[in-house]
Amino acid sequence: MTGPTGLTSGLRVLVVDDERPALDELEWLLSHDERVATVRTCDSATEGLRVLREDAVDCVFLDIQMPGLTGLELAEVLGRFREPPPIVFVTAHEAHAVEAFDLRAVDYVLKPVRAERLAEAVRRVVEGGDRTPTAPADLQIPVERGGVTRFVPRSAVTHVEAQGDYARLHTSAGSHLVRVPLSTLEEEWAAAGFVRIHRSVLVALAHVSEVRTAAGRTSVVVGTGPAAVDLPVSRRSTRDLRERLAR
Repeated sequence: MTGPTGLTSGLRVLVVDDERPALDELEWLLSHDERVATVRTCDSATEGLRVLREDAVDCVFLDIQMPGLTGLELAEVLGRFREPPPIVFVTAHEAHAVEAFDLRAVDYVLKPVRAERLAEAVRRVVEGGDRTPTAPADLQIPVERGGVTRFVPRSAVTHVEAQGDYARLHTSAGSHLVRVPLSTLEEEWAAAGFVRIHRSVLVALAHVSEVRTAAGRTSVVVGTGPAAVDLPVSRRSTRDLRERLAR
């Protein structure tokens, strides 16, 4: 194979991820891609850096949140190499996409990884280009009901309510309980327009259809028609919410 990268044979790929199931899945998927010649794996960024200093690779598929040296920190180090290898970030956290853009990664793939999405990342590596990652696709959230796992697009979530160590995701079609604290979703989904309006509620700004004020109290309406829901806004959150909606 030949292309802008100058390759005459398959890609030599390094995969770095501290979670063994994710590492094994990426290794399996990449090894079944005809454009990939070899796949080497490491379970830490420190080990990955050692491999990169000793052996030549054509690209690195890199997790972001890892103990010790993070994927972003490793990418910064690789950026100082005389010939930095192309980097594809593979992560469950969309919030780091802007940093990936700054580091000129080739692509940014969200977990859970789909084979066709990973194949697109390989194509971008092979074809080279301007090293500008594609915007991450709408995050698909796995939810379980009756022993069946389904995927709910985050863009369909109108608001989220805390339920102990869990969170209930609300959409126009129903609700789903996920084993994630509200505080975690608040941090990871902030870049996607989710704002805390109450101690136990996050709201998706894209779904706010009305802001109401009565007797000194503020509330927001999410959704429209029969599925519309009126949610109270705490006094301390009111100003911040109005400023965000104005922007």
